[in-house]
Amino acid sequence: MQAAASIALLLMSVSTQQGLAQQPSPTKPAPQQAVVNDTTGQPGLPQAPAPKLTEPLFMRDTPVDYTKPKSHFWNPLAPYTPINVPLPRLGNASNLADLMQDGKIYLSLSDAVALGLENNYDIAIARINLDIADTDILRAKAGSTLRGVSTGLVTNTLGGTTTTITSGGGPGATSAGAGGSSTGVGGLVLSTNGGGPTPETLDPVLTGQLEYEALKSPQLNTLFSGGLPVLTTDTGTYNFNYTQGFLTGTQLMVGFNNTRITTNNGFSNYSPSLTTSFRATATQHLLQGFGWGVNGRFILQAKNDRRITDSAFRQQLLYTVNQVENIYWALVSAYEDEQAKERALAQSTQLTADNRKQLEIGTLAPLDVVNSDSSVASDKQALIASKTNLEYQQLLMKQAIARNLNDPQLSNAPVIPTDRVSLDRLPEEDMPSEDLVKQAYINNPQIEQAVLNMKNNEITIKAFKNGLLPTVDAYAFYGGSGLGGAQNPGAINFDTGSAYPPGTFPSIGYGTVLNNTFNNGAPDKGVGVNINVTLRNRTAQADQARSQMEYRQSQMRLQQLYTQIRIQVLNQQYALTNDRAQTMAAQAARDFAAQSLDAEQKKYRLGASTTALVLQQGRNLATADNNLISATAAYAKDRSLLHQLLSNTLDTYGISIQSAAQGTVTQAPVIPGLTAPKAPEAPKPISVTPVPPAQ
Repeated sequence: MQAAASIALLLMSVSTQQGLAQQPSPTKPAPQQAVVNDTTGQPGLPQAPAPKLTEPLFMRDTPVDYTKPKSHFWNPLAPYTPINVPLPRLGNASNLADLMQDGKIYLSLSDAVALGLENNYDIAIARINLDIADTDILRAKAGSTLRGVSTGLVTNTLGGTTTTITSGGGPGATSAGAGGSSTGVGGLVLSTNGGGPTPETLDPVLTGQLEYEALKSPQLNTLFSGGLPVLTTDTGTYNFNYTQGFLTGTQLMVGFNNTRITTNNGFSNYSPSLTTSFRATATQHLLQGFGWGVNGRFILQAKNDRRITDSAFRQQLLYTVNQVENIYWALVSAYEDEQAKERALAQSTQLTADNRKQLEIGTLAPLDVVNSDSSVASDKQALIASKTNLEYQQLLMKQAIARNLNDPQLSNAPVIPTDRVSLDRLPEEDMPSEDLVKQAYINNPQIEQAVLNMKNNEITIKAFKNGLLPTVDAYAFYGGSGLGGAQNPGAINFDTGSAYPPGTFPSIGYGTVLNNTFNNGAPDKGVGVNINVTLRNRTAQADQARSQMEYRQSQMRLQQLYTQIRIQVLNQQYALTNDRAQTMAAQAARDFAAQSLDAEQKKYRLGASTTALVLQQGRNLATADNNLISATAAYAKDRSLLHQLLSNTLDTYGISIQSAAQGTVTQAPVIPGLTAPKAPEAPKPISVTPVPPAQ
């Protein structure tokens, strides 16, 4: 019977080799072909497709639009009150409890992915980055520098890690962000990002000075104080200034000053005296700092950063969904392994029970009983280790799909996976390699982010090019002043040496003074130019050259991404073919081991075999079970990894990125290529004609 099984496996391997022989040889010279996806921009060659932007742009609806300021319209004090950011939900979604039946959580892969989208902390942390990016847009509209946004993956979920191109390193396990100033991130220097001439402050600024001063000043010489040993002066100051910058590189400053002075000095004709003045000054940058492109560049960069954040969130979804899938398949493997260990223990326990019966009647040597007892002890130890691993994998699954494990019922409930992977071929496996690479180029969020970062680099280069120019500012101003008040009772006519009679100086009220200030009666006007030339200009030259170098680095990084993604996608396509073949081989080996154990048990019952041979076949079956479980898990994980590399997981599973951004999944993902669990089949009679292997 063993010989017949060996012949059947040999015939199957020949059929498999014939199928594989149709694959092109890796050592065969490549035929002459045109370039399909050129990424270097060489003229005359077909170009790689442009990356598809993550849509929609503002996918997360929040009660507060963080790109817009609070308005003065209904509440003048509103802009000066804090914005309250609500605490995200820390409890579990209600549908998690719905999956619990009889103290167990029956979990499908679709349920696991949906719960991960709603509850996973990595996604929840990345979700807030969308709103953080909006605050940078608000800052940019005010003319302020950017604080930067996070563009890396949050990788705090335990278990199921995958290999991707990205690297972490920043706060909260996210990589250093775009739009801020940083150096040496992932080998790229970003220190010039945000540099260049300082943009004008676009938010109007109103300043005021309200002051009252009472001064008593002793006099050394009363000749100039009207004979008074102490002069008393009360001064009220009421000054206001308005400043605003514009995207053209223009700054407007308007000052309005008011002074009211009461004094007993005889040299002052008015007491109290009223003095008002104003001056409006407009300054225009003519070279450095001129134009919308320099002063509005942070607005463009902030909008690009918002796009980058959207793309990074999509990348986080791809990564975390893949991670949840890996944890799920690890759970399936642990569950299947525990079942296999249960079967192995049951077989060895039955064998040792039969051996003891034979020992009692004297038909079996005691050493055979000791051997079977040793096998039972080993199987018990293996089962304990398998159960421990299963419990740990269940914990990993729970922490990936739940936010709060303090509920004892939830934390203690075993998780039963209800899905298994099928060996049906994915459509991507049969796609031409160049079409597969093209799809990855279009969908990959890292390429999208790299292209957007290069746009920011181009903006920075223009800013530093403008920074090479001298500072030449033209300005013009216009103002006026007015004077008035009431006659000082102590005013002295030094010609006569006596006080002026009442009515000598007519009283002028504040309204008249204010009118005289603005009626061009006492104008103050002028124009001018301020010039500031740095003679050697070494700092500006260094920064401008550095910005170009950083841009060249980003160009090379983009090309490197194209190369890495191409290799990873094609390698993953190969991996699925290898995994399927390995799984089929492991299944055949498992069937053979089951046939061998069944045959050996029959021979043993007939007295034609020994306990040692039966135990050896049992160990062979346990090894074959482990190999099949490992091969199936590797195939399942590589299927999901291919979707991640192609960045089409969301589309393939029907996941709405808007629902994921809201944290509420309204439609369960539909994951293809799954099947229901089934118990291992009993050994079948060996057929002379082998079953052809699946393609």
